[in-house]
Amino acid sequence: MSIYNDYIQEIEERKQQGLHPKPIDGAELLSEIITQIKDVNNPHRADSLRFFIYNTLPGTTSAAGVKAKFLKEIILGESLLEEINPAFAFELLSHMKGGPSIEVLLDLALGTDLSIAAEAAKVLKTQVFLYDADIERLKNAFEEENVIAKEILESYVKAEFFTQLPEVAEEIKVVTFIAGEGDISTDLLSPGNQAHSRSDRELHGKCMITPAAQDEIKALQAKYPEASVMLIAEKGTMGVGSSRMSGVNNVALWTGKQASPYVPFVNIAPIVGGTNGISPIFLTTVDVTGGIGIDLKNWVKKVDAEGNVVRNEKGEPVLEEVYSVATGTVLTINTRKKKLYNGEQELIDLTKSFTPQKMEFIKAGGSYAIVFGKKIQTVAAKILGVEAVSVFAPSKEISVEGQGLTAVEKIFNRNAVGVTPGKILHAGSDVRVEVNIVGSQDTTGLMTAQELESMAATVISPIVDGAYQSGCHTASVWDKKAQANIPKLMKFMNDFGLITARDPKGEYHSMTDVIHKVLNDITVDEWAIIIGGDSHTRMSKGVAFGADSGTVALALATGEASMPIPESVKVTFKGEMKDYMDFRDVVHATQAQMLKQFAGENVFQGRIIEVHIGTLPADQAFTFTDWTAEMKAKASICISEDDTLIESLEIAKGRIQIMIDKGMDNEKHVLQGLINKADKRIVEIKSGEKPALTPDDNAKYYAEVVIDLDIIAEPMIADPDVNNDDVSKRYTHDTIRELSYYGGDKKVDLGFVGSCMVHKGDLKIVSQMLKNLEEQQGKVEFKAPLVVAAPTYNIIDELQAEGDWDVLQRYSGFEFSDLLPKSTARTEYENMMYLERPGCNLCMGNQEKAAKGDTVLATSTRLFQGRVVEDSERKKGESLLASTPVVVLSAILGRIPNIEEYKIAVRGINLTKFAPPLKQLVG
Repeated sequence: MSIYNDYIQEIEERKQQGLHPKPIDGAELLSEIITQIKDVNNPHRADSLRFFIYNTLPGTTSAAGVKAKFLKEIILGESLLEEINPAFAFELLSHMKGGPSIEVLLDLALGTDLSIAAEAAKVLKTQVFLYDADIERLKNAFEEENVIAKEILESYVKAEFFTQLPEVAEEIKVVTFIAGEGDISTDLLSPGNQAHSRSDRELHGKCMITPAAQDEIKALQAKYPEASVMLIAEKGTMGVGSSRMSGVNNVALWTGKQASPYVPFVNIAPIVGGTNGISPIFLTTVDVTGGIGIDLKNWVKKVDAEGNVVRNEKGEPVLEEVYSVATGTVLTINTRKKKLYNGEQELIDLTKSFTPQKMEFIKAGGSYAIVFGKKIQTVAAKILGVEAVSVFAPSKEISVEGQGLTAVEKIFNRNAVGVTPGKILHAGSDVRVEVNIVGSQDTTGLMTAQELESMAATVISPIVDGAYQSGCHTASVWDKKAQANIPKLMKFMNDFGLITARDPKGEYHSMTDVIHKVLNDITVDEWAIIIGGDSHTRMSKGVAFGADSGTVALALATGEASMPIPESVKVTFKGEMKDYMDFRDVVHATQAQMLKQFAGENVFQGRIIEVHIGTLPADQAFTFTDWTAEMKAKASICISEDDTLIESLEIAKGRIQIMIDKGMDNEKHVLQGLINKADKRIVEIKSGEKPALTPDDNAKYYAEVVIDLDIIAEPMIADPDVNNDDVSKRYTHDTIRELSYYGGDKKVDLGFVGSCMVHKGDLKIVSQMLKNLEEQQGKVEFKAPLVVAAPTYNIIDELQAEGDWDVLQRYSGFEFSDLLPKSTARTEYENMMYLERPGCNLCMGNQEKAAKGDTVLATSTRLFQGRVVEDSERKKGESLLASTPVVVLSAILGRIPNIEEYKIAVRGINLTKFAPPLKQLVG
């Protein structure tokens, strides 16, 4: 049976799911299709033509190479088709974005047939995804006085690839669709449990919100064909939780427009809104697709005649509606006036949605085209020895005389490229920065690979210090979906130049370590900028930004990222931790105390949290920086004392060396290079040449928050508050409650110690608690299941060496096996301890889940509806988040303990402690 017949069979199977043919990315299938096209008597010829023209993926896929080659044959007259003449062949090449298509266009433009060369040049002038080899060909041809090459370069200098695009419409009609009340998690738009299908855009699109919501969107489109549907988070923030490119892709698939008529299921220009705006990392993803994000401000806090905020019986602000965005409301966006209207009535100002830079993204159909376009313009001008024409909006450069720099401002100034020489930039400045470390995770990695192919990238940028492809999100269950996707991903990324969790050659042991822990270890400079494909890319060294799969691809391909320098909020501590408290409680208390100090306003949202944590090594400090995603911060920075930073770097060196010893380094010796950088940094700190990063004492902050450790008297639990009468206040991470709130009798159905929030000390706490409880009670008996997943294999190795893993094994009823990994997800749990494979496990929700309707107490990060546990008919599932000792004790008791039970259980245990620095950490 031919590969084409296999494809036809797959098409029939997809029809049963209501799906179209899957886009073609393989050379073998497309070669067979081309053979059938050339045979005018072939019965499959009509379908083959349709697949070739409309259903082949562009960029650097192997299919794109075959397609470009065939189109070249048509243009040169070597193949004659009635349906595809040379003019149409050029049009198809113009939609293939880069890679093989650019190679073909350059062959034609620099060839001897002048009429063909002129047509090829016309197309090349519209293209932006050119790389060094492509530019080198143009440069060489120009130096040999090739007229066409000069003409193309002159066009690039004038940025005609951008200036000749249609202008953004002055008016955009939208019809509203309320996706939900309260914060809209990206899990609603692209559920974690459907992560396996993200690279199949049409299939994955079927999981957005609900089938009923999809039908309602289609009905609105039919009723208002002139309007775009705007998805709205009523009384909340749109896109919290992660950047999730697949979420934006799904919104664009249902409400946007097709990017190219010849590329299926790749849509752009989604429009989203939220009463409290758009989550910063999600908004970046919206920009990638040329979309629009709107801070609606359609509900505000009610005030009395004296201007005081009116509060309800719970002490919470009462909201009142300023204007309605009820589903089906037709509104008008005026991009010139930058206003939102309902008929003639002006509703709000949209200046922030339509900055000059964002207008460029919208015009170009996404931010990639602008990033690559600017680069090509600069290089072309250099080749021609001329000044680049001023076309793009100038980057905003804000410099305040006499004002010091926050830590993030210092990092951005050091890493900035293309700014005015000698100018010191402050928050609000638009900056292009070099990226030091990049991370790709496995459920978005296939999309990152697709993005790299679509932008015709074939190798990692040489300015990136190190990059890692994880296997943690598919670690729990090695099922058929993982077996089909992950090896292919690992090979692509390994070939591209990343260090990969799994060896495509099978020579080193698979490492399913949680990506954030690995990135935290391979970040060996607190001045680094890190970009990672997950919202919890929040290292405790350097400044790290969670990003969509496209921004990760851009960082890998170019070694750069673009964004405004964010404002910072300074967090310091006073007082002393109680001896029975764990640092996780300090993390939760930070959120609670901040909200109280600022009357419910989340001053962290969209900003950098500069946390002066000083004395806490990177492993433990990551518990704080990791949680800043739940605080809705854009990112965070730890300010450390010199000795603490040196300790953290030594730990990182040791763990990188283990990776090298396992055989994970590549031919460029990236991992050894990181150890060398760490050694250099340690010498700089010890010598006093360059002490640990600190902000200036006269830096300016949006706000300063002081956390009082003395008043943290009980363990703090983040509660999804699933039965709150106000729907908008459910599943927010903002409800932080003391242990005593639960009265010692709230039933717990399952406990989970794992995810990126835990470190080696947490696993040692589990071991110590079990030994203590056995001594106190004669035995350890679990009244609820306890799932334990170490975040990394390195930690297990260290626990084995220190004797703690033996203790955990003794009390467990299940231990993972690398030789025989689970092939199906667990759906039922017994009252015992499960030692699971390192990785995300329950936190991700794409493989393992608790039983429907369970009450889960976990050390992880996510409490969104349906993430860790789904609702049942009998009750809502709920995932409460707490420290390791609280979770362990709750699993043993089958309920949340009271404070006295807790204090007894942790007596003599080495909990994670923190003492504020004795001196201010400023430069």
